[in-house]
Amino acid sequence: MLVCTFIAHGSSFAHRGELRQAKRIVVKLGSAVVTRGDECGLALGRLASIVEQVAMLQNQGREMMIVTSGAVAFGKQRLRHEILLSQSVRQALHSGHNQLKDMSLPVLEARACAAAGQSGLMALYEAMFTQYSTCTAQVLVTNLDFHDDQKRQNLNSTLQELLRMNIVPIINTNDAVVPPPEPNSDLQGVNVISIKDNDSLAARLAVEMKADLLIALSDVEGLYNSPPGTDDAKLIDIFYPGDQQSIIYGTKSRVGIGGMEAKVKAAMWALQGGTSVVIANGTHPKVTGHVITDIVEGKKVGTFFSEIKPAGPTVEHQTEMARTSGRTLASLHPDQRSEIICHLAELLTDKKKEILTANKMDMDLAVNAGHLPPAMLKRLSLSPSKLSSLAIGLRQIAVAAQDSVGRVLRRTRVAHNLELEQITVPIGVLLVIFEARPDCLPQVSALAIASGNALLLKGGKEAANTNRVLHQLTQEALSLHGVREAVQLVSTREEVEDLCRLDKMIDLIIPRGSSQLVRNIQRAAKGIPVLGHSEGICHVYVDGEASVDKVIKIVRDSKCDYPAACNAMESLLIHRDVLRMPLFDQIIDMLRTEQVKIHAGPRFASYLTFSPSEAKSLRTEYGDLECCIEVVDSMQEAVDHIHKYGSSHTDVIITENEDTAEQFLQQLDSACVFWNASSRFADGYRFGLGAEVGISTARIHARGPVGLEGLLTTKWVLRGDGHTAADFSEQGTMKYLHENLPIVQPLVGQRDSN
Repeated sequence: MLVCTFIAHGSSFAHRGELRQAKRIVVKLGSAVVTRGDECGLALGRLASIVEQVAMLQNQGREMMIVTSGAVAFGKQRLRHEILLSQSVRQALHSGHNQLKDMSLPVLEARACAAAGQSGLMALYEAMFTQYSTCTAQVLVTNLDFHDDQKRQNLNSTLQELLRMNIVPIINTNDAVVPPPEPNSDLQGVNVISIKDNDSLAARLAVEMKADLLIALSDVEGLYNSPPGTDDAKLIDIFYPGDQQSIIYGTKSRVGIGGMEAKVKAAMWALQGGTSVVIANGTHPKVTGHVITDIVEGKKVGTFFSEIKPAGPTVEHQTEMARTSGRTLASLHPDQRSEIICHLAELLTDKKKEILTANKMDMDLAVNAGHLPPAMLKRLSLSPSKLSSLAIGLRQIAVAAQDSVGRVLRRTRVAHNLELEQITVPIGVLLVIFEARPDCLPQVSALAIASGNALLLKGGKEAANTNRVLHQLTQEALSLHGVREAVQLVSTREEVEDLCRLDKMIDLIIPRGSSQLVRNIQRAAKGIPVLGHSEGICHVYVDGEASVDKVIKIVRDSKCDYPAACNAMESLLIHRDVLRMPLFDQIIDMLRTEQVKIHAGPRFASYLTFSPSEAKSLRTEYGDLECCIEVVDSMQEAVDHIHKYGSSHTDVIITENEDTAEQFLQQLDSACVFWNASSRFADGYRFGLGAEVGISTARIHARGPVGLEGLLTTKWVLRGDGHTAADFSEQGTMKYLHENLPIVQPLVGQRDSN
């Protein structure tokens, strides 16, 4: 076992996000990563992807070093081939014919395997790195090299010079001359060379070379609180020195004897020396191709070792607390859930000064930073009237909460004394991610409380002070009935992409923000449903039989009332007959008066001698005082255009012809379709939902403005009297009735919940 003293070279990184600053990085490749599953030869595809990542980081200007295993496995492959070839030749000469007897392989001595494999391993690395115009150098060391000060200084000097010349050192223990191996079996047929050597070597080297980061790749996802595969085993995201006593270690991996305990000890040693450490899986086929770069980018991969333990709980712990408290919330009397929401509404009024003071801090910071556009600044700002409107909306939700969870939707008598009910229940744990819009927090919290859902909130940093105060008030209201932890505000440095990976803990993600935010979340959320829309490309179609007054009012409101809203008009479709009417000039004059920049669609541009700037795309969400105008020949062509270029959000027809309007309403496949009404009506508050968590353009579950009903799902409850499926078989005595029964809601407070 390597025992060394060290002098810490500085502080390690406290948070994953800081790993992006890592300049000098050591990548340790364990035997399980480098070798094939048969433990004879190298995993070439896996190795190639690792080399690609290291070369990419090296070419970014970082200083990369690799501590590698694999010489024994590679040498074993070569020696087995030579022995088999030699035995077959001798047998052929001895017997005089090609009939070969069964040949058994002798146990191969590990140091001989290492001697035979070291040159081949290095040649392989050199060939792979050459593909990326990256030079490598081999450095072989033994434990004794670190005990001699002169040798250690020479090693340091050599590595410093290689790094200065932009060369990637490939470092390994000189297994050909190590002390006699232990008698256990490590690689099958090969005596053990302790994998602890390379774990210790990587840690010692990282500290010696003042590396910023040590990435130790193994065949497990990271460090678990108990052996992986056991029922209660949980992957530890961040490991702190004080947590060592809470870990139960399992057996070693298929190759190497040190196992996770040796890796943790080496990691702790490096951490104390000032080097940050991440232990991760380097063998998983879906992540090997980007595991190293993901770690350096600060993504939640493997186990990150940190000396600084945050004061608050981890996001995983927050989710568990929310789910537990959320189940209690769902089982409360409906009046109790309503009381919580009404109390929150009162707090918004009573604590108005405190809320507005925090909001002013956020506004001042945002204005001074100068990076928020006017539309986002408007969303960030709160006012007394805005808080009053929020309180009114919350009281509407409180009324709706009386009849939400546990409502019977269907009752069926399956057979005598066997009744089936379908009832509403909460979805579970919701994750709502919102940008600079603090008014979203109490709205969404109230909807979650009314529907009995646990809630995780991740707000934009621009509204950090306001969000903190609003969340404190929300938890104060929840404390009224002992469910304070049901709503959690994620305030750690958790990246949105990392939150989207908690597929075993979160049941639904609801993004509230820009189309780019929604698209990013939809891409990142591999195993969690996302409720929302990525774009709000809303159309208004002006028919040839439209009323002048209605057209001017609706088009102005749809575009100019709140241009940044997702339900604002982005494309104006005009029937070609309108071009010859005074109405057309009135539309253009109104838009110019409102300072709306017009982009001409290709067909509209062809009608004009001097046209506005031509639209770059007919599928554009401007989010500002801009819109596209295009000409169509008919209502049907307008429908076809919207289906091709729209986003299935909200689309409007303005016409006095009822038949034309009804065809438009029936044929158009959007979440919201309006006749002679502004697109701005696509809003939960205006729909009478009290508030909304967002507008969904999805084809399943909730669609359009999503309020309380959209946060509920159902479960089936069967009440029997000792019934079995065998009772209804051919030999059974019972028959199915399947009678629909009248729906009778259960007594208040006695409803089922999940």
